[in-house]
Amino acid sequence: MKYQGCLLAVKDMEISKNFYEKVLQQKILMDIGVHVTFEGFSLQQGYAELIGVPSDSVQEESNNFQVYFEVEDLDTVYTELKRIPGILWVHEIKEYPWGQRDVRVYDPDKHIVEIAEDMGVVIKRFIGQGMSVEEVAERTMFPLEVVKQYMHL
Repeated sequence: MKYQGCLLAVKDMEISKNFYEKVLQQKILMDIGVHVTFEGFSLQQGYAELIGVPSDSVQEESNNFQVYFEVEDLDTVYTELKRIPGILWVHEIKEYPWGQRDVRVYDPDKHIVEIAEDMGVVIKRFIGQGMSVEEVAERTMFPLEVVKQYMHL
């Protein structure tokens, strides 16, 4: 068995496709109208009808699933998102104990989208701040061998 990605049920394909393609800069791999595939996930309009369940059983804003993206420059992405009218925020920039920062927004169908710093960026930032590789490994919870690889990048 090979995992192929997740599928998000959407109400309006054009609005959702625009969000993922234009706002989150994802490349469409296949577009057959009611089904659009991006790298790692797909959008499906008419999902309830497709699987044979009542349309009101497909819930909005369940807050129990998210689509996850990583970026090199979270501050730039955050600034760009702030310029887009109508973005619904779960939370703005937040830093976690392991040092990674992220934002979460809702897509047009109220699926949570997390946009986080690549952990390599976090490790390089800590090294640049003068932390030892041991301190970085402890803070990020990454193996020491992985942290050492970023010393030479």
